[in-house]
Amino acid sequence: MTRLPAASKATKHPAHSGTAETDGHLTLLAEMMRGFACSGDFVEVLRAGLARIAESLGAEASSMFLLEGEAAEPEIVCSACSGPVDITGLRLSWGAGIVGRCIASNATLMVRDVRKDPGFAGGAVDAATGFRTRSILVAPLSLGEERLGAIEIINKRRGSRLFSSRDQALLETLCHAASLAIANMRLTARFVEQERMNRELELAAAIQRDLLPPPAPAGFPAHGLMRPMYRVSGDFYDVIERPDGRLWFCVADVSGKGMNAALLMARTSSLFRCLAKQAGSPGELAAAINAELCETVSHGMFVTLACGLYDPVGGGLRLANAGHEPALLHDQVTGAMRVLEAGSPPLGIAPGLVDPAAEWDLRLGPGQALYIFTDGLTEAADAQGRMLEGEGVAALIAECAVHPPHQRPVVLLEGVMGQGRIQRDDLTVLIVAGPRAGVANS
Repeated sequence: MTRLPAASKATKHPAHSGTAETDGHLTLLAEMMRGFACSGDFVEVLRAGLARIAESLGAEASSMFLLEGEAAEPEIVCSACSGPVDITGLRLSWGAGIVGRCIASNATLMVRDVRKDPGFAGGAVDAATGFRTRSILVAPLSLGEERLGAIEIINKRRGSRLFSSRDQALLETLCHAASLAIANMRLTARFVEQERMNRELELAAAIQRDLLPPPAPAGFPAHGLMRPMYRVSGDFYDVIERPDGRLWFCVADVSGKGMNAALLMARTSSLFRCLAKQAGSPGELAAAINAELCETVSHGMFVTLACGLYDPVGGGLRLANAGHEPALLHDQVTGAMRVLEAGSPPLGIAPGLVDPAAEWDLRLGPGQALYIFTDGLTEAADAQGRMLEGEGVAALIAECAVHPPHQRPVVLLEGVMGQGRIQRDDLTVLIVAGPRAGVANS
């Protein structure tokens, strides 16, 4: 706890009492401001300094009130005090009492007889504690028009027992220094919290990257790429090689953005890997994931998903699409582009909505490839706000088909973001290519 030095004894020479008092006030100001600059806890500094303030101004008690809450009329809470009665934790509504009026008006108030002030709110406290409040001097803690709280001193003990304009000037100066300290401490606290959140986001992003499959070798039939818009993503794709050589694959997009979407993405990814081990078909797998998500998904959130099972030897492929962007089947030889629409609504909306039988039954030949992507591609927009949409993505797919399959995800996403387009969402694409030339489809 930060402690301030004890106050120096007042001089015994009346002729120099004014000078001694001024010197004492200046010393207190210097000590308080030094304490604010050196301490990491402004409340502790003020708790130690409130007694010095009361002693320097010849008052019986002093207290500091701070605002709590983000509402238009926040609550006023006593955060520290000094005197015969501990009122720490006392709460006042906005504008209540002399302290509340001071904060609301952002102006110093000097009340020399609280019995004549109709707004005095301390009567109940006096009655409960036996302390008698006679006079109050209260100054606001503020930065411009931003209210932070107030410091009050109670019951002048010396001389006329009335607070003076000199007392007011000193208290206002101390409140100004305290306001700067409060603002600096809150700024530091926000910075520390932001740094903590940044570290957590980096960790979450690293975990998400680990959930994605590693880059596949050039001859592998499935290749994907995901570029998040922010550090964490609501998109994912996955490819699982079965013992019999067939491939499970999927691309999914969680509604919304941020950490909630990232957490739901991680859960959906885990469900896909777990349930794919028992599923007999893509439609059954999508229905099973939907049933699990409906038990726990937050209201208003859902997942679009396209998943399939592919035989890279014979080229047989079955695809289920639950509310996802239409997949595109492109034939490099003929230039034909087949659109494979969704057969079920998104996952997580309600149990039983996903039809296990809603599947596409396909066969990929040499030169053919299936492209599954998220709406981040179709929603990429130019400077005039014109989105690429499905036709634009199809045109880019036709252009990138001249490249080997393992290079196409990078080429396609570079094409999407070309010509100054703006990324509005996560970008994810998965390409499942047909068998190599010379391998017969059986």
